[in-house]
Amino acid sequence: MDISWDDLRLFLDVARLGGLSAATGTTRLSAATLGRRVTALEKQIGEALFVRQQTGYRLTPVGEELLRRAEDVEAAMQSLTRWREGSLPDRVVRVSAGPWTSAFVSAHISEIWTVDDGFRVELVTTTDRVDIGRRAADIGIRSERPTEQWLAGRQSGKVAHAIYSGRHLINGIAAGLFVGVTGEGANIASARWLQAHHGDRIAVRGNNTHSVRELVAAGAGLSIFPCFVGDSDPRAGSRRPAYPGTRNRPMDRHPS
Repeated sequence: MDISWDDLRLFLDVARLGGLSAATGTTRLSAATLGRRVTALEKQIGEALFVRQQTGYRLTPVGEELLRRAEDVEAAMQSLTRWREGSLPDRVVRVSAGPWTSAFVSAHISEIWTVDDGFRVELVTTTDRVDIGRRAADIGIRSERPTEQWLAGRQSGKVAHAIYSGRHLINGIAAGLFVGVTGEGANIASARWLQAHHGDRIAVRGNNTHSVRELVAAGAGLSIFPCFVGDSDPRAGSRRPAYPGTRNRPMDRHPS
């Protein structure tokens, strides 16, 4: 069974945009033509790829599997095009880091990468440890030394943490309550420290670090952040040291 790359490209647009109408803008085909092409692809596959709904198209399990495989084909085709045109290097350096570190790297990308470098950069943002040995990432920025014997690491710096509040002593902040982290973010060292020392006073939780920062800024409670995050947020009102060795000083205020 030979599947046309043109049909796969149309399938990708419909799947990503959630329907025929939205995909007409990217494919420059009418909704009727797109519908016929999608139906023909389904007949070729022998399975339904979409559940047709009034609100749009939803992928079936077979459609989700085809989406993953079609994205692999798309990446290969893009690599072939770049090789033919000589526009971008094929080498990709994947950097794995937590949400705060990824945001910091993003803000300083011009200091570590330029268009003249012979590689492209891909940030893998996660609180889980990415398997570097299997090339899920090339570089991992972690808060702890690697335990895998086949990995080499070196300390690149130290990160201080502190407990921060919003600028206005209202609501949970005034009551001395805390904002915690749930989900995969609860496994990071600072979240574990907060749970161990103030777990009985956590009134609100967010499932990612950025939502926790928004909750603190809105007055839901106190929480712990890296100082390079808290000190650069003008919405932060005060801080006190969280880990041993963090100095207790007035918070520097910098534009975020």
